[in-house]
Amino acid sequence: MTVALARIDDRLVHGQVVVGWGRPLRAAFVAVVDDALAASEWEQELYRMGAPDELALEFVTVAEAVARIAQWEEDPRPGMVLFADVAAVAALRRAGAALPKLNLGGIHHRPGRRERLPYVFLTDDEFHALEGIAAAGTEVTAQDVPATRPVALTELR
Repeated sequence: MTVALARIDDRLVHGQVVVGWGRPLRAAFVAVVDDALAASEWEQELYRMGAPDELALEFVTVAEAVARIAQWEEDPRPGMVLFADVAAVAALRRAGAALPKLNLGGIHHRPGRRERLPYVFLTDDEFHALEGIAAAGTEVTAQDVPATRPVALTELR
């Protein structure tokens, strides 16, 4: 498996992901799955400025990701797939694409969300969507950085 990390983090490409996760995983590519960002070249450029030159960044829609997951898995280089929200992962699953593992890393406070961990805030609907993703066979855990213990989804009730 060369998708070394699939993560929901509403900040997407930032230091904790690039340095904290990318370096230990030796990530060579990052695929950002976000419909709005995939359509905005100037926003993509802002994210590219925050990543090292040797880290290949790709911005795709959910529909494009469905077709690309198999390619990312076959890529001999380790990589990361990032999502801004639970809805994108749920849409990916509804389209028939599966992720073996999903990391909840930085889902911050917004109206209607409640704290599950200091770095994971979810609405009840988001939590239930994650339960559905887990029931479909994806191991869902929360973990802010590699050095901390992964927290099972069931512990976030």
